[in-house]
Amino acid sequence: MTSLFDSYRLGELTLPNRMVMAPMSRVRAAGGGLATPSMATYYAQRATAGLIVSEGVQPNEVGQSNPGTPGLHTDEQVAAWRPVTAAVHTNGGRIFAQIMHGGRVSHPDTTGMLPVGPSAVPAVGEVFTPTGPQPVPTPRALETAEVPEQARSYAEAARRAVDAGFDGVELHGANGYLISQFLSTNANLRTDRYGGPVAHRIRFAVEAVSATVEAVGADRTGIRLSPAGTFWGVEETDVLDLYTELLTELSRLGIAYVHIEATADEELLVALRRVWPGTLVMNPVLPMGPKQTGREDADHWLGLGADLISFGRGFIANPDLVERLRTGLPVAPVDESTYYQGGDAGYLTYPAYQHTV
Repeated sequence: MTSLFDSYRLGELTLPNRMVMAPMSRVRAAGGGLATPSMATYYAQRATAGLIVSEGVQPNEVGQSNPGTPGLHTDEQVAAWRPVTAAVHTNGGRIFAQIMHGGRVSHPDTTGMLPVGPSAVPAVGEVFTPTGPQPVPTPRALETAEVPEQARSYAEAARRAVDAGFDGVELHGANGYLISQFLSTNANLRTDRYGGPVAHRIRFAVEAVSATVEAVGADRTGIRLSPAGTFWGVEETDVLDLYTELLTELSRLGIAYVHIEATADEELLVALRRVWPGTLVMNPVLPMGPKQTGREDADHWLGLGADLISFGRGFIANPDLVERLRTGLPVAPVDESTYYQGGDAGYLTYPAYQHTV
């Protein structure tokens, strides 16, 4: 049986193990969406992961969802990321940037502009702003002629990511953000070529991925998806048909991987594994749910055909998570109160396992 610690060939990269550090927002960027020296240390500490996927990085100003998140749409941001990617590479690691356009999940107090989305339908819940949580406003529906520009923003950010030293990019197509909004049947009420039937609802995702492949190459491009997920109030109907058609179209582009979250029942997820012919990264438990991914979850999904397994919270509190799982050492708990508080506490202060005599 495939082991979590077997090597794996991903495009031009050889991963020393099949553990992926999942993208996790930590909102510790400096003003102007700049990466920081602390971020370089944070990612370098976790470079033993087969692959690191960075926190969500906004591709343009209107795409920023939360304050304190980094960007990849200015020269200054590219320059700020270079020490981060260099630190990961110096420690022997590999890192993709997750390109995340928040779409309707944003606020004018954060970006200075009204959020945009497929339709003028607000998300459900409150979004972080510089003055604290606030209800999500009703977004401005993108005009048909504007939609391709937002799709291309992923590709433009991908070019900058490669210039900044990233090994590739992952488009955030999950969790109720812009690509997910276009896939949704209640956030996307459009009647043009981007809304309505499945073939139209997947168009934005396919165009964004196609543009990114053209920009940086298929072997440097992945996408994250959350089939049947309900984050930020999105709903999807005909989920199997929707994702079967989407994965079929993506397979024609030959991208590096699809990263799927366990947001649907296992039967549906296994069916999608059969549809997708390429590398599958599986996030075996519901993100932000009550359970963290463990060794048993990883082994279970490797047995079901996943190629790589992503771990989220485990990597926050355990920079040496690979070695802990390899040798059966205890996994340290994470302090949830430090997820988004800023500063180095709960960010750089988790130690590697301390052996005692």
